[in-house]
Parts: sequence; structure tokens; C-alpha cells
Amino acid sequence: MKIVVPKETRAGENRVALVPESCKKLIQAGYEISIEKGAGQSAYYLDQTYHEVGCTIEDDPSLMMGSADVVLKVHPPAMDAGRNEVEWMRPGTVLIASLMPLRNIDVMRRLSNRKITAFSTDAIPRTTRAQSMDTLSSMANIIGYKGALIASVELSKYFPMFMTAAGTVFPAKVFVIGAAVSGLQAIATARRLGANVTATDVRPEVKEQIESLGAKYVGIELKESVSTGTSSTRAFG
Repeated sequence: MKIVVPKETRAGENRVALVPESCKKLIQAGYEISIEKGAGQSAYYLDQTYHEVGCTIEDDPSLMMGSADVVLKVHPPAMDAGRNEVEWMRPGTVLIASLMPLRNIDVMRRLSNRKITAFSTDAIPRTTRAQSMDTLSSMANIIGYKGALIASVELSKYFPMFMTAAGTVFPAKVFVIGAAVSGLQAIATARRLGANVTATDVRPEVKEQIESLGAKYVGIELKESVSTGTSSTRAFG
């Protein structure tokens, strides 16, 4: 079975669908892997590194994807005039990517018409067995961490308390709205940076998780109980 990894073409995207370490494990399991030239460069994985673990480096993405049994991508396939990845795949190919089906309806229709079997990694249920494939949680974790760092840079004062010969600078007050994966990571990061953190969520059951990270929980009174698997970091103050 042949697995191919095209280069991501969306502006600002530095990720690659397979890193050399994962390629090595798949090749040892009996799979053939082809990587488009330069696919991992933005993620600091050189073509030589892929070659050393047994991957084939391809110059022509259309021929590479046309011979694939499985295509791995980060984003949905491109459908530009000069790079129509949907048309490059032959019927029966399996595509695994973060497709965001409701946001990319045209892509989904084209994949269906092309008879491509598509698995959207962002739609995988968040169960224990599927945890290693849960790309939403993985990315949300990074977003929460990065969000706290960006907030610390943008804020016009320090996050931690500083005691200097000239006086004391008191810690910043950070308010996190939403305490799912990204929110909890934002809380933890802001606390590690020394901020005084308060957080809230529409789900009262997360109170214990918020407090376990050293933040203060602020409840919201609701007429109905709300429980959801996703939430996001909304604001810092």
C-alpha cells in the first residue's frame, strides 16, 4: 500500500502530515511512503531526513497523488487552477485530513463525485481509543499555550510579580473565558508565567479542573444545564 504526503500550500501553514519518525514506523510495518519535495521544510524536516528513513521524494505531486492508495494532508485538498489535488487522486483513494466538512462543502462534494473515501480527523469522536487521532484536542492544546504567550507580549505590564529596588510590580490579572482543552492550557500557561488567573465556563462541572490549575472559578447562572466537548479561549484581560 502506498501512502503519499503532498506539500501544504495554504499561506502561513508550516505543518506536514507525516514527520520522519512516523514514516519510519509505517515503512517498518510494510507501507511505501512518498513525500512531495519540500513538504516538510517549513516544519524543519529536510528531504534528506525523509530519504534516510526510507521515503521516496517526488518532484511531481500530480503523478505522486495519482498513484496513491492513501493521501495524508493537514488541510483539505487544494482545488486551484494550477493545483487541483482532488482531480489528481484516482477514484477509490483514501484521503485522511482535517477537512472541516461543514466549512468546505464544495470540497466534500467534489470528493464524493470523485468517489474518494475521506476521513476528517477533526470529526473523530473524543474517546479513549481514538485519543491518539484527536487532532482537535492536540491543536487546541497548542492554541491555549500560544494564546497565553501572545497575551503576555501584548499586555503593557508583566504577568508575574516583580520585586525590584525601585518597588514592586504586582502580577497581571488574566481572565479566561472557556475551560475546555485550549482554555485549560491557557490557564496553566498564564499561571506558570505568574499571572493571577480567573476563569469561567458555561459548564459548572469544570470548576474543579479550573481550580486544580490554581485559577479562581467564576460561575455563570444558566436556566438550563449546558455540557459540551469543545470550548475556546475567548479573551484575556
